[in-house]
Amino acid sequence: MSTVIRHGTARDAGAVAELHSASWRTAYAGLVPDEALGDGLAAERREIWELRLAADYGGPETTPELLIAERDGDVVGFAYVVPHWDGRILLDNLHVRPGLTGGGIGRELVDAARRHTARRHPGTDLYLEVLQANTRAVAFYEREGAHRTDAREGVFPGGHTLPEYEYTWPASELARHWS
Repeated sequence: MSTVIRHGTARDAGAVAELHSASWRTAYAGLVPDEALGDGLAAERREIWELRLAADYGGPETTPELLIAERDGDVVGFAYVVPHWDGRILLDNLHVRPGLTGGGIGRELVDAARRHTARRHPGTDLYLEVLQANTRAVAFYEREGAHRTDAREGVFPGGHTLPEYEYTWPASELARHWS
């Protein structure tokens, strides 16, 4: 089955929010407080994605990019690539539909995010934040060549702080492999 990576639009908000909620409930069960994954999660994710995808961020250099992975017209994954105030590019979200992880969709989305960053933001690092306890995701990013660049406390919905790592793909590597 072939995966197509395309640019997302405001029309994708509902599908992205649904997948985002399902992914959180699967990947973060036992890692974050239960109330962060409770009944209000789907509505909160929908509101966030509707706001994000309707906002005017200015020019292309400041506008986030939603990358959608589709199979047979179904959204099976997404990545959200955001120009950050510190001059780097944040891979803010990378989610694959539960039950489809481990099948290459995540790698295709990471590749698309690296390519996007190298082409649209040359000379800029791409980084992400991942919960330290999310060992499956940590191993994935390390296999994908990301370098651990920081460890800190991250703030999760509901005001919970949890230990997280920062991983980075330096601009020099992006230029060499993805431009």
